[in-house]
Amino acid sequence: MLSFNEIKTGKVLEINNEPYLAIKTDHHKMGRGGAVLKVKMKNLINGNVLEKTYQGSDKAEEAKTETKKANFMYKDQNEAYFMDNNSFEQFSLSLENIGDKQLFLKDGTDVDVLYFNYNPVSITLPVKMEFKVISSPPGVKGNSTGNVTKQIEIETGAKISAPLFINEGDIIRINTETGEYVERA
Repeated sequence: MLSFNEIKTGKVLEINNEPYLAIKTDHHKMGRGGAVLKVKMKNLINGNVLEKTYQGSDKAEEAKTETKKANFMYKDQNEAYFMDNNSFEQFSLSLENIGDKQLFLKDGTDVDVLYFNYNPVSITLPVKMEFKVISSPPGVKGNSTGNVTKQIEIETGAKISAPLFINEGDIIRINTETGEYVERA
């Protein structure tokens, strides 16, 4: 059991036998009253968002989770398929569960898979990954004061903003958490 002070952003809590990731926590101290903790959580199975308030003496159940390495193999219209790096067992996760991370899934990428009750529920990508630029319109010179960008397409089909000097065929690094261009590789 987690005490009031141990509930922090990034913790996985178990509510109604489902894992919830604490996305945001706000600690409020009232004048004469006790402290209140407001927690915004995301269900790791169906993606629903829940807000819950904890009082000073409340406790929360920490979800019993396990993280394993797996290799992304391929995806179809509804599922992404992975192979456990140790047991070589294959499993799939729905693209709905993976969310925007699917934009950066590249064949052969090693990911961290979060297991809850021995079932895979979500993945974590490496923070920075390298991608080949497939489509890059020519940069328009002229009004270039400030940070000028253009929309490019990478090998996974994702479209991101990048500086004007990025050309088709370049290899670039992208922050997979924010979906932003980082640097040329």
